[in-house]
Amino acid sequence: MNTSAIDKTALILVIIGALNWGLVGLFQYDLIAAIFGSSAALASRVIYTLIGLAGIYSLIPLFRDNRIEARDVRGDDR
Repeated sequence: MNTSAIDKTALILVIIGALNWGLVGLFQYDLIAAIFGSSAALASRVIYTLIGLAGIYSLIPLFRDNRIEARDVRGDDR
């Protein structure tokens, strides 16, 4: 599997978002808002938006045609 820089960046942002939601759920602590200002602050909103876009981008592999990848691994054209 060849992972591009954008794939890695999206994964990192999704992980940050998941960890932040875990903190919100367990401890009612929003780490992003604590670091970048309130959740209404522009910097926080930009981070939340980037995380949301990364989540949407991360949906792409769910809809990719896996038959092409399987054929490449086997080395045949079934």
